[in-house]
Amino acid sequence: MNWDHWVGSRSPGEWNGVEKGAVRNFAEAIGDPQPLYLCEEGAKHLRYGRWMAPPTFPITFRYGSIPGLQLPKSGLIHGSQRFQYERPLWIGEEIFCYLTLKDVFEKEGKSGRLTFLTFERIGEDQKGDRVFTAESTLIVTEAVRRELSA
Repeated sequence: MNWDHWVGSRSPGEWNGVEKGAVRNFAEAIGDPQPLYLCEEGAKHLRYGRWMAPPTFPITFRYGSIPGLQLPKSGLIHGSQRFQYERPLWIGEEIFCYLTLKDVFEKEGKSGRLTFLTFERIGEDQKGDRVFTAESTLIVTEAVRRELSA
């Protein structure tokens, strides 16, 4: 399977709400009890003075799919993930999120050739200003590639 020609392709995108209940549940699930994420009143007295979402919260958002791009249903390896923020995600705002395939490259591994797919997940506010970029790399093993080709 060759994903090279998909580099630069983008999903149509989807709107996502930063809802207080979802943020509270997420913060509790990851074990981060900071008032910044759990309590509107408590957040008023902290650095930003507003209730916000944890930095990894965008993993819960919908980004849409890149039309025509097919990934294996199983066998993908999560290689890395990183978040970069221009500003915090505020409770109550709507964020437009989309996905792009940023890069594809291969390396030889102990059990064969590995394909690395690097995706960017972008979140923009209602004015179109970027709020965050989440970059993740998925790894496809040679065995999984063979299954796809069969």
